[in-house]
Amino acid sequence: MALSIDELREKVAEMIEQGLNTQQIADELSISQRTVMWLNSGAAEVDHPDDIQIGWRTIGARPNRINAIGAIMADIVVEELENRGGEVNTIVGISLNGILFANSIADQLEVDVAIFRSVSEEGDGHLSNKYGNVAGRKVVVVDDVLSSGETMRKTIKTLQDEGAEVFLSIVMVNKTEENSISSVPLRGLIRTVRV
Repeated sequence: MALSIDELREKVAEMIEQGLNTQQIADELSISQRTVMWLNSGAAEVDHPDDIQIGWRTIGARPNRINAIGAIMADIVVEELENRGGEVNTIVGISLNGILFANSIADQLEVDVAIFRSVSEEGDGHLSNKYGNVAGRKVVVVDDVLSSGETMRKTIKTLQDEGAEVFLSIVMVNKTEENSISSVPLRGLIRTVRV
């Protein structure tokens, strides 16, 4: 359900009261961190950042729908492998919203899954040690929405620092005009750009 600016401001205030940081609020509302900060500041509407909210609860509420999107994403990974050669060993989901898609893709491609926990407002985070290893592996990074790309860039850098070869980044919605990020090909199922 689309929310008005006032409703978004209320949601942001509630989430701040609950102790969530701007990264976590941006993930929950599928908006950029810059928009979260603007909503929290109470600035005038004429000063709003250029952003749109992506609501995908209809997909997220049912595992079969997540798996359907995961099948599309898995097909894109296979297409990239056919075009560029090689194989992928691990699918890395960015928390929170990329995890279910990553799990579905990994299941369909029969490869390992790993989780990158995005834990700070700056997009910093770490790999969870409870899931697949990325060192020496060819990986695909998955998230739901790409806004500024900062979280994806930091994730790619962390994975490369861990010894992974990042083959592809894929998102459900790309809110930029970019086709690559940190020299890694970027694929979005949907691109939404203001005209």
